[in-house]
Amino acid sequence: MNKLIAGNWKMNGSLAANQALLAALAQGLGVKPACDVAVCVPAPYLAQVQSLKVAAVDLGSQDVSAQTSGAYTGEVSAAMLKDFGARYAIVGHSERRQYHGETDALVADKARAALAVGITPIVCVGETLAEREAGRTEEVVKRQLAAVIHTNGHCISEIVVAYEPVWAIGTGKTASPQEAQAVHAVLRAQLKAASDHPARVKILYGGSMNAANAASLLSQADIDGGLIGGASLKAADFLSIIAAAQ
Repeated sequence: MNKLIAGNWKMNGSLAANQALLAALAQGLGVKPACDVAVCVPAPYLAQVQSLKVAAVDLGSQDVSAQTSGAYTGEVSAAMLKDFGARYAIVGHSERRQYHGETDALVADKARAALAVGITPIVCVGETLAEREAGRTEEVVKRQLAAVIHTNGHCISEIVVAYEPVWAIGTGKTASPQEAQAVHAVLRAQLKAASDHPARVKILYGGSMNAANAASLLSQADIDGGLIGGASLKAADFLSIIAAAQ
């Protein structure tokens, strides 16, 4: 199974900066890298990134509506994302859970909406520092994933999971390879119990993965790639993480 390195640009970018970044990625990647690569971009830039046609880079969104269409001002449906060639959609990122009040049930419904049009949801799970210090990491991530399994059980092997400890996002702190692997193993076991094809599910690590620590994290048995934040905005750093995955 190819590893997947997905960049999450968050609320960053401009027409000029995006073009420069993608040109550098195209040059650095060549035609066919040995791992899967994606960039999850702000919705206004989907058209631009689609038009730039970087062959080695799949397109993703940072969110998707749970609704199919209708009077939901500001929402973007899965069918709209599909129109722009999106292959992936991040759902349940900790920033959406924290700042927009997204519940486990809503995240599960968003995953279902993506799957319904053939978009692969990248389902984010992860614990806060307080939850980790209280010894609740396993309980929290299993609860978050269980909601998605409950709603999408018949096609759960079509998702990607991203473990992102909230305390390690944008903080410069990173789970040690051993800490990350322990949680990934828990998630793998949960998927094995729920899926007919658990080996098809990639489990990414997302939490300050960077050029310096990528190789040690990606060498772990159950870490199938990375969901990369800040480092995905710098072509050299993103390319070095991709190289580590190959």
